[in-house]
Amino acid sequence: MSYFEHAGCQLHYEDRGHGEAVLLVHGLGSSIQDWEFQIPHLLQKHRVLAIDLRGHGRSGKPRERYSMAGFAADVAALIEHLGLSQVHLVGISMGGMVGFQLGVDRPQLLRSLTIVNSGPEVRAKSAGDWWMLAKRWSLSRLLSMDAIAKGLARVLFPRPEQAELRAKVEQRWPQNDKHAYLSSLDAIIGWSVRERLPAITCPTLVVTADRDYTPVALKEAYVRELPDARLVVIERSRHATPMDQPERFNAVLDEFLAQVAPSQPQQENKDPQSC
Repeated sequence: MSYFEHAGCQLHYEDRGHGEAVLLVHGLGSSIQDWEFQIPHLLQKHRVLAIDLRGHGRSGKPRERYSMAGFAADVAALIEHLGLSQVHLVGISMGGMVGFQLGVDRPQLLRSLTIVNSGPEVRAKSAGDWWMLAKRWSLSRLLSMDAIAKGLARVLFPRPEQAELRAKVEQRWPQNDKHAYLSSLDAIIGWSVRERLPAITCPTLVVTADRDYTPVALKEAYVRELPDARLVVIERSRHATPMDQPERFNAVLDEFLAQVAPSQPQQENKDPQSC
């Protein structure tokens, strides 16, 4: 296990393999474990980095107000800690939001950006939006982590053959620190970088499930606002696409990374203490 300190928090990360660096950023209430079906696959051709964001996984859980800008600053600090000039960043859900934030704050750090079931804003634009956000905010405070886990598992993996995936959510989710989880949720609600999307000039892949929380049309709309972006829809998938459709997702990501690879391999010095 590897750690580094940034802004008063010990941050856990993994650094394995060789080749161009692909940095994986998990979603709300999750950890590096989000990528269990991607890391072994990506290691065949890439140096794979993954981080537990502050408040998550094995990273520290400071009692403070979290923000998307702060999460992105932690990711930027990891890139600089490892002496990398650029990475291919892949983020799911809240991790995708962190990718957007990093893309507008520090675009020079991104060789490419892959956004999975996410968007550049979480703002209420209708009465229905206000109701849904208020309901989520309230239930997250009222329910135990065990209760949230059981409900989430049924939503993410509803099919009978997905029992093993449901069990993973039910086992992992209660391990969250409730205060850190709520602080992270608060960082999401009301956040937006939508008006700054033209700053993200690197090649961008947007992957959406056909049955994600938000409709495909919303992703199509913001993809049109990005200078160099493409959209891929994965069928029979919900919000946890890398877990419920790993083969299809890995193939889509492989194709994109091959297309955006530089003509000359980048030579990066790997931290000799990383493992």
